[in-house]
This record gives sequence, C-alpha cells and structure tokens, in this order.
Amino acid sequence: MLIGELAALSGLSHDTLRFYERQGLLHALRTAKGYRRYGAESAARLTLIRLAQGLGFSLAEIREVLAQMDALQDGALDAAQVQVLLQGKLAQIDARLEDLRALRAQLADQLTRACPLRLQAEQG
Repeated sequence: MLIGELAALSGLSHDTLRFYERQGLLHALRTAKGYRRYGAESAARLTLIRLAQGLGFSLAEIREVLAQMDALQDGALDAAQVQVLLQGKLAQIDARLEDLRALRAQLADQLTRACPLRLQAEQG
C-alpha cells in the first residue's frame, strides 16, 4: 500500500510515517517512481508502535524490540519475552516514582520553611 493508504488506515500523518521510517521503526520499498510502498504487516507494526508508546516505551526501546521481532522467523516475541520487557518498564516506572516521591518530600519540606526567594523580595 502507498503512504496515503497507510496514513488513512492508521490515522497517522504522512510526516509521522516518514519519521518512523527514518527512525528505523517502519520499512518501505520504493517503486520505480520513488513512491513508498508498505507491506500489509505495516498497519499491525504501527499499532504495536503506538501501543508501546502509550505504555511509556521510547522510540529507541521500540526500535530494539522491533529489531528482535524482525530477527525471529515468525516475527513475534513469545509471552515470556513480552513479560520481561513489561517487567523492565515497570521497574523503570517504579524507580521514577521513587525519585518523584523524594522530590515531592523535599518540596513539601521547603513549604514548612521560609522561602528564600520570598525573604529576598521582602528585604529588597
């Protein structure tokens, strides 16, 4: 299918599809006239990319997963591999939550003290 067909099917813009191609997430063949031609699997690949982004995976992480999938004969990760990926992302989110909790505690602590910026304004 051509880029316009894939854009209509996926709900993504032509620019997004071209960006994904430049990032190595999506592959297209070129026709003799230079048009991009995408395979039937491209729509499913875009669904996976959007799902993974929604789950907090970066494009670099998604590119790695897609490369793993491309290297497999059937092109699909098994349930154990998916579980490992999701557990890893969950661990990253948990670590980030801990960092945010610590930052929140520091900010809350500062609220109980005089604000240095406020003191400077009163003195000036």
